[in-house]
Amino acid sequence: MSNRFLYILSVLIIASMVLAACAQPATEAPAVEEPAAEEPAAEEPVVEEPAAEEPVVEEPAAFECTDELGCLDYGPEEPIRIASALVISGPNAQLGQDSQYGVEIAMDWQGQVLGHDLELQAEDDGCSAEGGQTAGQKIVSDPTILGVVGTSCSGAGVPMSQVISEANYFMVSPSNTAPSLTDPDQAWNPGYYRTAHNDKVQGAAMADYAFNELGLTSAATIHDGDPYTEGLANSFAESFKAIGGEIVEFTAINKGDTDMRPVLTAVAAAGPPQFLYYPIFMPECAFMTKQAKEVDGLEETVLSAADGCISADAAESIGEDGVGMFWSGPDIAFAGETYIKFKADYKEKYGSDTLSVFHAHAFDATNMIVACVEQVAVQDDDGTLHIGRQAMRDCLGATSGFEGITGTLTCDEYGDCADPKISVSTLENGEYVKIWPEE
Repeated sequence: MSNRFLYILSVLIIASMVLAACAQPATEAPAVEEPAAEEPAAEEPVVEEPAAEEPVVEEPAAFECTDELGCLDYGPEEPIRIASALVISGPNAQLGQDSQYGVEIAMDWQGQVLGHDLELQAEDDGCSAEGGQTAGQKIVSDPTILGVVGTSCSGAGVPMSQVISEANYFMVSPSNTAPSLTDPDQAWNPGYYRTAHNDKVQGAAMADYAFNELGLTSAATIHDGDPYTEGLANSFAESFKAIGGEIVEFTAINKGDTDMRPVLTAVAAAGPPQFLYYPIFMPECAFMTKQAKEVDGLEETVLSAADGCISADAAESIGEDGVGMFWSGPDIAFAGETYIKFKADYKEKYGSDTLSVFHAHAFDATNMIVACVEQVAVQDDDGTLHIGRQAMRDCLGATSGFEGITGTLTCDEYGDCADPKISVSTLENGEYVKIWPEE
């Protein structure tokens, strides 16, 4: 074999080996198993908590007035306003001032009512029909005034009660005593009340005193045409006749008269009476007392007046001519710590003892009004007060068992609220001294 042949054979063998090697499958690198991706854990169902509900704050319902006469509203800082209408000037000023002081002391003692101050608007009733009419019209022209303590004089009370009633207000009088004011057939008007006695009581008491205590069987009366003076003179006369007495003269003077001799002479000629009752005001009362001493035939006649002539001024004007004379009026011999404190505060505040006889009645009237405000007022969260005018009338009219200085007060359907107590006094050293009934 030639070398050339061997060389070719060698090349072929080597080539076949190379081809065989190339034909071998490539060795795969061992598979590295990647960790199986973890399936996400099944999510627990999300339970959504209900959103916390904010508490529903209900706005308070706005006040709606359903009172048939309307409502009076006082804002959080506004005072409750009350008027007075009393005789605070002229010859009978002490009668009204005495009551005015009673109102003021009651307000001082009350302080605030349901968080509100009390404010007083003082008017003068003039102790006349004109004065009552004017004061009443002024009061009702102010819609912020709740009601009135007044009047002093029944003559002023008759027209004022009509004005006040028609305007849907109310009034509580501490000293109107004319029977007509609580008589529905005469001068009564809705919204009228009084803590003073009805003169049906006073007239009967004075008749009882004259007939049964003094033993006098004939009498005469003199009035001045005022509802108070005429009403009381008539009540006395009717009661005196009912128990067996005789009325020899029932007559009148005019307000403002200064010469009482003509009427006194007529009285003397008619009897003369054993007892002469003239329940008139100052200054006519002082003129009557002094001039009666000068009229023939009246030397033995017992003279008598009433609470319209009881005041420090009246006592001073009458002076010694009042010796042996009698006065009827409310019994103010009140007992208890309340009245003792009242009188002490009165003297400290005004520098004198009580001036007349209706201060306690005015104190009680004011407190009755406040008690009804506390009972009927509707108060908002901010302190605003809503007070129904008919609600106040209803409350006052329903007053029962109210404990005041003057006694236990209970109102009837026509406004008589007093716990009436009548006394008879004499004038001693310038002071009215109670002599009947005996304690």
